[in-house]
Amino acid sequence: MQFFADLHIHSKYSRATSKEMVPSNIAKGAKEKGLSLVATGDFTHPLWREELKSAFTPYADGIFLCDDVYFILETEVSNIYVKNGRLRKIHNIVYVPSFDDADRVSKALSKYGKLGSDGRPILSLPSENMVEIILKASKDAFVVPAHIWTPHFSLFGAFSGFDRIEECFGENTDQIFALETGLSSDPPMNWRISALDRFTLISNSDAHSPRNLGREANCFNCGIDYFEIKNTIKNKDKKKFKYTIEFFPEEGKYHYDGHRKCGVRIPPDEAIYHNNICPVCGGKITIGVLHRVHLLSDRKKDAPMPENAIPFKHLVPLREIISEVLSVGVESVKVETEHHKLINKFGNEFACLIDASYDELASIAGDRLADAIIRTREGKISVLAGYDGVYGEISIVGREKEKKQLSLF
Repeated sequence: MQFFADLHIHSKYSRATSKEMVPSNIAKGAKEKGLSLVATGDFTHPLWREELKSAFTPYADGIFLCDDVYFILETEVSNIYVKNGRLRKIHNIVYVPSFDDADRVSKALSKYGKLGSDGRPILSLPSENMVEIILKASKDAFVVPAHIWTPHFSLFGAFSGFDRIEECFGENTDQIFALETGLSSDPPMNWRISALDRFTLISNSDAHSPRNLGREANCFNCGIDYFEIKNTIKNKDKKKFKYTIEFFPEEGKYHYDGHRKCGVRIPPDEAIYHNNICPVCGGKITIGVLHRVHLLSDRKKDAPMPENAIPFKHLVPLREIISEVLSVGVESVKVETEHHKLINKFGNEFACLIDASYDELASIAGDRLADAIIRTREGKISVLAGYDGVYGEISIVGREKEKKQLSLF
C-alpha cells in the first residue's frame, strides 16, 4: 500500500502552536493534504497523552486510528546542556509503539525537565544519555535528530550544534539511523557530506497548525505498522520508501545568512567576506543552513546522488501556488475558494500537486493555475531565499511571461 506520512508535528500544548491542533482537526487537515499517517506530536505532555488515549482506537502494532486517519506516537524534545565547553541546544524526535511505552519514556524523562510546561519540553540531558534512557524504557523506541541544520536548535546548527554526529551521540551514535533534513535543506544538500550517507533522510512538516501539515512528508509503500515503518526507514529500503516530499530549500526561513532587523539577506560567500557581521549595523548575522552545509561538506555542490539514497520531489503547498497566481494573500477568500474547488475534484492536495494532468487541472481551475502547478512540479520557479527566520518568497514564471522574455533576444 502506497501512502504519505508526516512524522513530526506539534499539538496545541506546544508554544507558538495553533489551538486547532487537536486530534479531530489534525485528522481533517491530514485528509485534505493527502496524508494517511500522521504523528501525534508531544506525547510527553501528560494532558495531551490523555487526550490521545481518549480520541484513538488501536489499529495495528503501534498505529492508532482517529477519523479515518492513522496516527503514530511521536514527540520532540529540546536537549539543552554543556558539552566540550559549549552550550548545546539540540532538538530530537522520539517514536514509541504504544501508550505503555509513552508512559514509561515520559516517566524516565520527567527527571530532567518539566514535561507539563511545554509540548516540546526542555531537558537538561545530553542527547547521548537520553538515547540510552529512552531505549531502556522502551526497547522498540527510536530517536531521530530533528531539522538537523537549523541554526539555533539542531544537531549541526551554527550556534549550538556539533560538527560531527559522533560528537553529539557518542557511544550511542549507532542507535541513530535516520536524520530529518528540515525545511531549509533538501537531500542534495545533505549528499555533500559523505559521513551522512549511512543515514536515511526523512522529511516532515514540523507543523504548528493544520494547514501546514504535509508541507514536507514521506511516501511509503509498505504496511501501516509501526515496526514495518521503523524497519523500512532503518534499512533504507527503496522498494518500500519511495521518496520524500520537500520544500524548495530556499523557501525555508533559515536557508541564507542574514540579519532580519536590518533586512540583510546574503549568501554564504558574501557573509564570509563580511566576517559574518551585518554590513548595515555591525551586529552578528544569523548563519544559515546553506553556509553550514558549505562548512561541513567534503563534496562539491552538485555531488551525485549516493547509490542507496531515497529519491525526492520538490513541491510548493497548493495555497501558496494559488496565492501567487491570483496575487492575493494566502489566507484570502479567493485562495480558499480555488483551493476548495481543487480538493473537491481531486480529493486532496497531493493528488493535485503530483498526479493531476494539465488538462484535468485546467478544467477546474483554468489555464493559469494549471500552468503554475505543472511548472512548480517541474521545478520551473524562482525563490528569493529565506533568512534569519523570514520565509523565502516563491515566484512562478508563466509560459506567457517566458515567451515575452525569450522574444527580447
